[in-house]
Amino acid sequence: MTVCTPTRLAAACATALSLFASAAFAQVPAGYPADYQKVIDAAKKEGKLTIYSTTDTKAAGPIVKGFEAMYPDIKVEYNDMNSTELYNRYISEQAAGGNSGDVVWSSSMDSALKLAVDYALVYKSPESAKLPAWANWKDSAYGTTYEPAVFIYNKRLVPAADVPTTHAAFAKLLTTQTDKYKGKVTSYDIEKSAVGFMLTVQDKRNDKGFTEFVTAAGKAGLVVQSSTGTMMERVSSGENLLGYNILGSYAETRAKTDPSIGVAYPTDYTLVLSRVSFISKKSRNKNAARLWLDYLLSQKGQDIMANQSDLGSIRDDIPGDNDVDGMTKKLGAALKPIPVNESLLEYLEQKPRLDFIKEWRTAAGK
Repeated sequence: MTVCTPTRLAAACATALSLFASAAFAQVPAGYPADYQKVIDAAKKEGKLTIYSTTDTKAAGPIVKGFEAMYPDIKVEYNDMNSTELYNRYISEQAAGGNSGDVVWSSSMDSALKLAVDYALVYKSPESAKLPAWANWKDSAYGTTYEPAVFIYNKRLVPAADVPTTHAAFAKLLTTQTDKYKGKVTSYDIEKSAVGFMLTVQDKRNDKGFTEFVTAAGKAGLVVQSSTGTMMERVSSGENLLGYNILGSYAETRAKTDPSIGVAYPTDYTLVLSRVSFISKKSRNKNAARLWLDYLLSQKGQDIMANQSDLGSIRDDIPGDNDVDGMTKKLGAALKPIPVNESLLEYLEQKPRLDFIKEWRTAAGK
C-alpha cells in the first residue's frame, strides 16, 4: 500500500497541474485546421517569444496576459519602443545576424511595411478571412487594430462652439481667433515621429485643403511633439488647447480619467491607423510567433484588445462598439482606413520624403 505523505500529495498535485496545463496548451482553437496541433507542439518546445512593439506596455499587458494564459509554456519577452528606435534596432540586428524580434508590431504602418517587404515570413493566418481585405498584405503583414486619428481639446478652456468637427473648421478657427489660439495648437513633429509623418502624408492624400490647414496651424504657432503622451499632457494642463492627428485609442483612454481632455472625431474624413504586425523570416521561435499572430487576430484576442486595452478592433464581430462595426455606425463614410499596401512606401524614398518635409515645413513656418 502506498502511504500518502504530504510530500507525495504535493508531487501528485504538481503532476496533475502539469498534465492539466499541457492539455490546455494542446487545445486547437475551434475552426482551425487539424494539423495546427503541430504548430502548438513546436511552439511549446521553443518556449519563448520576443516581440518588438510600439504599443505601450500598459495597453499591451492584457493581451500578453491572455496569450500566456492560453499558452502557459511560452514565455513572452515584450519590448516597448518608439517607432524610430524599433526600426533602427531591428534593421541593425538583422544585418548583424544576431537575435532579434520574432514578431514586429508597430503603429508606424509605413516603416513596418518597409521592414516586412524584406524580412517578413509568409504566413496565412487561419484568422485572415475575418479581416478587411485592405488589412492583409500578401499574407505577410497584417493590420491588427482600427484606430481613428482625432482632434483633442481642453474641455475647461475651449468653448463647445469652438470645438472643430472638420479640418476646414479647425483651420478657420485658427485664422479667425489667432490671438486666442496662438502657440496653443499641438501635433506631431513629422521629422521625429514616424507615426506623425505617416498621418500627415495621409492628410495630404485625403484633404484638398491640406496646405491651407497646415498654413493656418503654422501661423497659429504650431507646437510639435514626438509623442502622443506629451501632447495630451500639454492639452490637459492648458499649456496647449487643441491637438490634431492624435491616436484616438490613447485619447479615449486618457479622457476616461481626465476631465480636462475632450475628443472630437472629424466628420469630413477620419484617418484610421492599423498597427501592422509580421513574423520575422529569421525568427528563432517561428511557431510561437504564429500562435501570437493568430491570437492577436482572433476573436478572443481582439475582444481583449478592444475592451481591455482600448485599442479598436480590426474585426466586426467584437462585443461593444470599439471595432470596425461600431466605428462605422458612428462615423460612416468619413472613415478612411489606411491600407496595408505598397502605397505606404512612396514617401519613404529619400527624395519624396525630403520634398514632403520641406513642403510641410514651409507651410507650417518651421
